[in-house]
Amino acid sequence: MRKIWVKVDPWDKEIVTTALEGGVDGIMVPEGFSEKVKELGKVQTISEDGDLKTGKDVITFKIKTGEDEEEILKLSQRQKVILQCSDWTIIPLENLIAKKADVIAQVQSYEEARTAFGILEKGVNHILFHTTDHIELKKALSLLGSETITTQLEEAEIMEVVPVGMGDRVCIDTCTSMVKGEGMLVGNTSSFLFLIHSESVSNPYVAPRPFRINAGAVHAYTRVPGGKTRYLSELESGDEVLITDYKGNTTIGIVGRLKIEKRPLMLIKAKVNDKDVATIVQNAETIRLTDPSGEPVSVVSLKSGDKVLVAVEEGGRHFGHKIDETITEK
Repeated sequence: MRKIWVKVDPWDKEIVTTALEGGVDGIMVPEGFSEKVKELGKVQTISEDGDLKTGKDVITFKIKTGEDEEEILKLSQRQKVILQCSDWTIIPLENLIAKKADVIAQVQSYEEARTAFGILEKGVNHILFHTTDHIELKKALSLLGSETITTQLEEAEIMEVVPVGMGDRVCIDTCTSMVKGEGMLVGNTSSFLFLIHSESVSNPYVAPRPFRINAGAVHAYTRVPGGKTRYLSELESGDEVLITDYKGNTTIGIVGRLKIEKRPLMLIKAKVNDKDVATIVQNAETIRLTDPSGEPVSVVSLKSGDKVLVAVEEGGRHFGHKIDETITEK
């Protein structure tokens, strides 16, 4: 997930306000100005007297050659390291990112921010933006909302749909208005997740609720940022989830609230690449999967032979983290 800190030195109230309105993750200011930032908005401050202390929690390192890599790698294990680079084609930065070093690239323009986030072979996840140009800052902050991940989706063939009685199902209301073809990936196992369509579809029973995913039973998994999965029942207001469309374009959404209620459930069995997959959802007309063309398909009308979209992942997971290990889930 992308993060942007903004460096405000010298103090500039308008730059701080622009940063806050753009959803910045942190503001770096000279000593004595942290409280001024806090008066304008609730955000993490980086300063000698800030939430994160410069020189202690956060240090700056000017990277020059590949010989600096090992020292930076060690430093990044116990501190946040801001890298100053004179050349944005510098290979050591790519190597550090490949080694999963927790580094922050300092940039001074929108183009440098784009380069740091995406043009390098391994883009950084975190930048420190230092500018006195409000337009450049607004453009850079727009990169926070434009982050798109691609998820590989495959076709699964429906084999059987079986009512299974009453159970606890989870309805997720997000802070995002979704459109046709968008939803969340949910499933009985972390390796096979169905694309559950949002309630953005008009129907005779209730008004569209484009922010809602009637996701599935409490035990089911869904994907969240950072390459992790979580149980639906663990989610709560303010948590981040992944919203995916039928083409695999995936963005980050925020949970507004969770509703867990007893409802009649149904088991959906399917097959993809000769492997059996399944999920359990509420037995109601308004719950829909997604077909390969992005059309929502009501679960009550599903029949053997229908095709729906799923995300397939090899290996297993331990406490939500992907691991290279053979795990059988049924």
